[in-house]
Amino acid sequence: MIHFENVTKSFGERQILKGVDLEIERGKTTVIFGVSGGGKSTIIKHVVGLLKPDSGKITLDGTRIDNADEVTLRAIRTKVGFLFQNGALFDSMNIRENVAFPILEHQKLTPKELEYKIDEKITMVGLDPKVVKPLYPEELSGGMRKRVGLARTLALEPEVILYDEPTSGLDPVTSDFITQMICRLRDEIKMTSVLISHDIGESFKAGDYYAMLFDGVIVETGDKASFQSSSNDVVQQFIHARANGPIAFH
Repeated sequence: MIHFENVTKSFGERQILKGVDLEIERGKTTVIFGVSGGGKSTIIKHVVGLLKPDSGKITLDGTRIDNADEVTLRAIRTKVGFLFQNGALFDSMNIRENVAFPILEHQKLTPKELEYKIDEKITMVGLDPKVVKPLYPEELSGGMRKRVGLARTLALEPEVILYDEPTSGLDPVTSDFITQMICRLRDEIKMTSVLISHDIGESFKAGDYYAMLFDGVIVETGDKASFQSSSNDVVQQFIHARANGPIAFH
């Protein structure tokens, strides 16, 4: 579904991606692991054209992204949902308006159809539309904001969802709910998902495939069993970091 070929990206003199090669399977969840500031978010921002690579090739469902014009990128963005780490809700809009925003931007629905879709997506993420629609983001807990962010992401029924630290800062119950949602979307509607996370436990519940980003390149890929049994020192230190203390890569 998504293919990265020798992708590089620098910010000033600092090279973040040094030749990333990565395949994202259609209808599956791929988890990208890596240390903080190592470039995980940089990778997924390239998928929706928020960033352009310095070199290399990126395709989504056969369409080139790395050199796409704005018309092409706009079409791509209707196929790709992006759940930002903090939910990225508009503080000046209530929850109804937040979920309606992408629908009004890209679709023409009757008022009745619009309201049905808003209620459907809010219900899908385990919230009561009657309760939350009039509220503003500041009135919600962090977990509820993350759920509303997911409802808005689902509003256009994308083919791909990119999750940026979806369980960061959440309590265990809410984290587990978000993980179950990721699995449900994959199992019920064959959603292609890319997940970046430091939450190893939840990630191993959600993923089908795993990739390890280190020093600007993907150093290991595989399914859960092969990834966990990898002989790569970077992978093993990352997986066991919680048990053994901070990662000390050499």
